[in-house]
Formats: sequence, C-alpha cells, structure tokens
Amino acid sequence: MPIVNRVAALSDEMAAWRHDFHENPELLYEVHRTAGIVAEKLREFGCDEVVTGIGRTGVVGVIRGRKSASGKTIGLRADMDALPIMETSGVAYASKVPGKMHACGHDGHTAMLLGAAKYLAETRNFDGTAIVIFQPAEEGGGGGKAMVEDGLMTRWNIQEVYGMHNMPGLPEGHFATTPGAMLASSDNIQITVHGKGGHAGAGPHKSVDSVLIGSQIVNALQSIVARNVDPLKSAVISITQFHSGTAFNIIPEIAELGGTVRTLDPEVRDLVERRIGEVAESVARAYGGSAETKYTRMYPVTMNHAREAGLAADVARDIVGADRVNDKFIPMMGAEDFSFMLEARPGAMVLVGMGDGNECHHPAYVFNDNILGHGASFWARLVETRMPAG
Repeated sequence: MPIVNRVAALSDEMAAWRHDFHENPELLYEVHRTAGIVAEKLREFGCDEVVTGIGRTGVVGVIRGRKSASGKTIGLRADMDALPIMETSGVAYASKVPGKMHACGHDGHTAMLLGAAKYLAETRNFDGTAIVIFQPAEEGGGGGKAMVEDGLMTRWNIQEVYGMHNMPGLPEGHFATTPGAMLASSDNIQITVHGKGGHAGAGPHKSVDSVLIGSQIVNALQSIVARNVDPLKSAVISITQFHSGTAFNIIPEIAELGGTVRTLDPEVRDLVERRIGEVAESVARAYGGSAETKYTRMYPVTMNHAREAGLAADVARDIVGADRVNDKFIPMMGAEDFSFMLEARPGAMVLVGMGDGNECHHPAYVFNDNILGHGASFWARLVETRMPAG
C-alpha cells in the first residue's frame, strides 16, 4: 500500500509548517512558540483533547477512533527542539534566530506528526485511541523523561509507544528498525585531577603535574574499550574537554577533563562506569596526584521491543514495499531520550531515510521535504493497522 492519498495531499501544508518551525527554532524546554502552534493546530483539527505543559512544555493530543471496543491506546511521539548551531544551509527559510537551528530535523518530525494528526482526526478509521505526543528538550534536556514523570503514560493509559527519526544516508523514503538495542546510552564524565602547582621551568621536580596526569588518563581510558569490553560488544569513551592552567610557566594544580560515554548494553555501561573511576584514580596516584570522577547517566539505551519493532516494520512495508525496509538495522552509537518512553511502555523507534546530504547536527543540514508524506503515512497506517476499525 503506497503513501496514503489524503496524507499526500497534505504535503505542501506539512512543508509550510516545517519551514515556519525552521525559521523560528527554539532550544530545549523553551519551545513556547512551537508548542503553542502545535496545540492550536491540534484544536483546529478537532482533536478530542489537547493538553499543554506535560513535561514542562510538551503537548499531547487525543484522537478517538470511530469505535472504542478494542480498548487500545497507542502513543506516537515527535520532538520539537532545535540546536545551538549557526545555520549555513542557505535555504530560503533559514533560521531567523542567530545561533539556533533545526539541524536534526525535529521541525520535520513535528510537521509529519501534525499531518498524521490531521488525517486521523478527519477519518477516525480505527478502533481505539491515538495519542500524539510532541516532546521538548530531546537534545540533551531529557524531555522524554520529563513527560513520562509527568504522567504521560498513566494519564492516558498508553499501552504502546512509537518514535520516528530522519536518517541521512539511508535512501529517501526507506525505513529501518530492529529489535533490541537501536541507539546507544549517552553518559557524561567529568574528571578532576589534583596535583601540586609550581614553577614550570625552575622547579618542575617540586610539583605534581596535573596536566601530565590528565594526559596519561586520556590515554589510559582507551584501554577500557580495548581490554575490558567484550570485543563483540560496543563502547565509546571520548574525552572532549581538557581545561587547565593560567600561564605558560606555571604547572597548574588542577586539571579538568570532560567527555561522553556510549554503550549498547546495560552491563557494559556498568562496567565502563566502574572502570573509568578506577583507571583515573590509579593513574593519578601513580604520578603522585589524585583524581575524582563524576559519572552522570543521561539517556539509557534505546531498546526496541521485539514484537513492536516487527509490527512497525510490517507497517513500513505496507507503505513503501518490502525491499525498502530494513528490519535488522545495525545499532548506532547516537542516543535518543525516546529511550525513557520505551522503558515505560513497549514500543519501537524507526528511522525514515533522507537520502544523501549532510549529517544531523551539521550547520548546513537540510531536511528532505520529500519524506514528509512517508513519515505521516507511516503514523496514520500504524494507528489504523494496530487498531483496525473492522
């Protein structure tokens, strides 16, 4: 079954919504304009209930089908926030806000789910309830967790939940998903090295060099992945910050390191957290100093439920054909806070192909409007397939 005809007819409208969101990007929880427009449109579409302020600035729309005998309720989630990036795409509808840009396609995700909501509110050709979820603060703010903690799943008795993200490099209009780990956990590390300050030229032997210790820690941390993690499993430890010193001739007393950790397995996550602290402290002691490690767990592994991932793949096949759906997608080390929703309820994350172009988080990234119909059709058909009207 191809793209839904009524959804295809909404393509220009969805593109116009997206371009407006793109011109006016907002960060994290400060998505007041975007959330206001989303809520206004959901009311215009005739949603049975529109609630704002879930997870601070999230929006939820309730669409009841023609029948309710099934008792099923399915959640569909899109994210709304942008990134702190100066846009260089050169498109006619480029960001009007300096230093802010929709460089990850959340404007497209929002437009696709709005298109699906309009279709579902018009047709209501299903038996149950569809919950459209518009989430703030995916880009590092944990908006998915905030919405869950604000009662998202329990208030509307959501039984299954699905998310979608665009994927540069995947052929245009193709879909991908997989059972199990789809995206990595994302954690932050901060290591504070304590040495003994002194004169870098006249008396280095009287000092304990925090910069030297920090440099050795950076190197030693890579041994965790190389020698502690099962070679058939995955982990990434990247030190991305190193701050120390105030002058060229002073050995600083303190060095501060920061970075990110990605894993695809909860046990590997536990192992890496433990070993980072052990390695940092032991290296520091070997050089006469000390080290304190702060490990902050951010987003858990995006873990698709096998049944729901299979159902999502079947719906995608109905839309674009079996040869355009990869249901054994190799997991990526990127992260998603949709993971919190998947911890709360069964569901799956799916990817929709953008074709060739710049990767997400690139200042010249451009969302492919050609896939708006594919995404909205997937949402619509998912609801109608999982809750058939009979």
